[in-house]
Amino acid sequence: MESRPKLLFLSLIFLASAAFSGAHIAEYDEYWKTKAELARMHAQKAYNPNPESVTRHFNQAVLKVLEKNDTRRGLRGQKKSGNEPCMATNPIDRCWRCNQNWEHHRKRLARCVKGFGRKTTGGKDGDFYVVTDPSDSDVINPKMGTLRYGVTRDRPLWIVFASNMVIRLTQELIVSSNKTVDGRGVNVRIIGGASFMIQYVHNVIIHNIHITDIKAGNGGLVRDSESHYGLRTRSDGDGISIFGSTNVWIDHVSLSNCTDGLIDAIQASTAITISNCHLTQHNDVMLFGASDAYSPDAVMQITVAFNHFGRGLIQRMPRCRWGFVHVVNNDYTHWMMYAVGGSKHPTIISQGNRYVAPPTQFAKEVTKRDYATEAEWKKWTWRSEGDLMQNGAFFRESGSSDKAKAQKSGFTTNDLIKAKPGSFVTRLTRYSGALDCFPNKPC
Repeated sequence: MESRPKLLFLSLIFLASAAFSGAHIAEYDEYWKTKAELARMHAQKAYNPNPESVTRHFNQAVLKVLEKNDTRRGLRGQKKSGNEPCMATNPIDRCWRCNQNWEHHRKRLARCVKGFGRKTTGGKDGDFYVVTDPSDSDVINPKMGTLRYGVTRDRPLWIVFASNMVIRLTQELIVSSNKTVDGRGVNVRIIGGASFMIQYVHNVIIHNIHITDIKAGNGGLVRDSESHYGLRTRSDGDGISIFGSTNVWIDHVSLSNCTDGLIDAIQASTAITISNCHLTQHNDVMLFGASDAYSPDAVMQITVAFNHFGRGLIQRMPRCRWGFVHVVNNDYTHWMMYAVGGSKHPTIISQGNRYVAPPTQFAKEVTKRDYATEAEWKKWTWRSEGDLMQNGAFFRESGSSDKAKAQKSGFTTNDLIKAKPGSFVTRLTRYSGALDCFPNKPC
């Protein structure tokens, strides 16, 4: 397949380019070289040579949930053993939100991820760690009880919060492997400072928190694990930055107004699912692949599902390079320039989304291609299937219509189970963003 990566080739150039990649690492020493090598190995292992099998599995899960709801009580959900109805409306939520004892079975959440991040388990195999202190006064030797202390431990942890918290991070929060940050049952807001950096690690879940008004960190000495801290350069100010990492799941997160991107995934990050998020008030929303020159991003495989792209958004929902992105059952109610774009021949499969174009005539097109002639971008596989176009929105498809050529490039619509159409999106995304969950009730 011409557009798919050759993993041997990637392995040769991954490390060579890492030191020049803007990693916010002031000294790229043996510690970071080792982490980058391990990250490359995890990326190779996580890469799926048949991404259509993942999209098929995802669409089948949606169909099963909707068929079950249609034959019972509709999308309102069924009554459970208590008096509260289950309001889950998509297969990820249906997996856990109907359980009124969710607080005592938090780790069951790890069974629920769909899409390319489906093997992510976070801190499922570790102990619970309770954040009791919202401060972030020492980034080299963080206090026990703080969020920074928990995410930098070298063992798996399922991190929860003792109470409602507003956390202002003084430097980027560098998350180690095998962690879950679970904000259910309380109101957790990361606000006014730095935010999450998921760098050269694997197996991370971020769930049910608010991230807003994020600023660039100034840099300095910052701890990134129990055994290491080092000098960091100035950070970008992303809400969540995924850098050279694999098996990452971002779910039910509300994000707005960050200095750079809301969610960026770069440097050959792969096996990622971004689901049930509510995104508002931002310009460059999601960036998947930071450079046209960085071909290792061809391993990137990302599912973007059940998200609401809401008020005040301008562009990049997402903007993609090189990889394979499944954009499915999202609600795009606002954009000012375009919704989905890219360069360097990414494969973008858009299924069952609702695209509501802005009133501005020049911004009706959903898609935008950069740095390519029409003769070139017409070869890229960008497909729209079952999308609902409103207010004049239109998706400019590309890629060969010839079945044999399409199979050679790695995708045909015959490979996919048909997604639920965009007319169902308002129900599937109804509870996007951070949820208000209460003990002893379905969430």
